[in-house]
Amino acid sequence: MSGTHVKIPLVLALGALLLAGCATTSQPPKTEWDGLVRQTGSRLNAVFVRPNAEEEIVAFRSVLLDPVEVSFARDFDPNRRTRSPAQRLNSEDLVAIQNNVATLFREVFRDELASGGYQLVEEPGPDTLRVTAAVVDLFINAPDTMTAGRSRTYTANSGRMTLVVELRDSVTGELLARAVDTRSGRGTGTWTISNRVTNTADARRAIRVWASALRQGLDDLYKRAG
Repeated sequence: MSGTHVKIPLVLALGALLLAGCATTSQPPKTEWDGLVRQTGSRLNAVFVRPNAEEEIVAFRSVLLDPVEVSFARDFDPNRRTRSPAQRLNSEDLVAIQNNVATLFREVFRDELASGGYQLVEEPGPDTLRVTAAVVDLFINAPDTMTAGRSRTYTANSGRMTLVVELRDSVTGELLARAVDTRSGRGTGTWTISNRVTNTADARRAIRVWASALRQGLDDLYKRAG
């Protein structure tokens, strides 16, 4: 299965997420999404699972983690409060931030799943669960840059980001579950991207919450099936 085929459903999911964000808060929460049913008592804002999908999920013995897509919020302006031209972030800086967040996300998820005993693979297979994730609505408050020689350091007050993750059969592409969750950094915390490597405690904390929720969700399914 090509990467393009995997990403198309996720793009549609992100579009639905954006449309949901434009709706009034008086509307009741979604109970179904693409045939998936919303679960109660979730650790995340919203989790949707296809009916009877739990039996299929517990049959998987390995996990394939796709590259993570990262996109900024539409109202994010990194140079809004920047007066000095030398401190303004350009398109290369923004791409570096996206790449660093994606790298951090993948590292944390791989570590969390590996610590839970889940085998991580690089190719689809009949016993492999495919995890496709995107970080959207990334908003970093008051970003700043400090130049030291050829390296640049980006610092920011706490911000927000939203996760959309899909679980699929890696061979058939069948959608089994989807989760959506938004996390905000602490008001007194900082996000730091140094030498194009993410070292931010707030971002790592949020991503670890997501990774832990996925691992614990899989753990719960396997325990119930045991």
